[in-house]
Amino acid sequence: MNYRLLIADDHPLYRDALATTLARHLPDCELRQSEDLQSTLQQLENSTIDLLLLDLNMPGSEGFNGLAQIRSEFPAVPVVVVSGSDKNSVVQQAAGFGASGFLSKTAVPEEILQCIDSVLAGGQWFNAEALECAEESELAARLSRLTQQQLRIFQMIAQGLLNKQIAYELDITEPTVKSHVTAILRKLELRDRKQLIREAQSLVQL
Repeated sequence: MNYRLLIADDHPLYRDALATTLARHLPDCELRQSEDLQSTLQQLENSTIDLLLLDLNMPGSEGFNGLAQIRSEFPAVPVVVVSGSDKNSVVQQAAGFGASGFLSKTAVPEEILQCIDSVLAGGQWFNAEALECAEESELAARLSRLTQQQLRIFQMIAQGLLNKQIAYELDITEPTVKSHVTAILRKLELRDRKQLIREAQSLVQL
């Protein structure tokens, strides 16, 4: 079966090396590439992507913010996170935010192919020991309650933007932003904006 895979990574050497490996072993697959979150979202919007291989740290997708946005906007597309960090907490957070698999950038071709085969078949690919050792991410579960607009505002808060700046960027009024922030606090079960900022910034600390 012909599949369309998208490799999203801002490191051209790794991206090209991964594409070469996949092309050699999966000759019937169509391979696409992107180097930032915006181009990734555009390709997901305009094409049928069967599997996304997502680097956690690329422009616009620092930490888990990009993964959270992709899962919110394109829940049907399976995502395999590819990361330079394979800490238990990172693996667990990736699973908590809805990824279907996790690969370290040190993974050998055989492991990469096994992961892709598993996920394309509807399965998952995670280090079971890492999931057992890491604590469950409650924030990941609560984030699924946010609308797409609320998730965007949550991400902007993580970047340190003020309500006035968020209103300008999203072309909405400042009272509307405040209303969204109130809803976000309620859905995430947080006390105030200060706690919200701490939680938001924790998503970019891998």
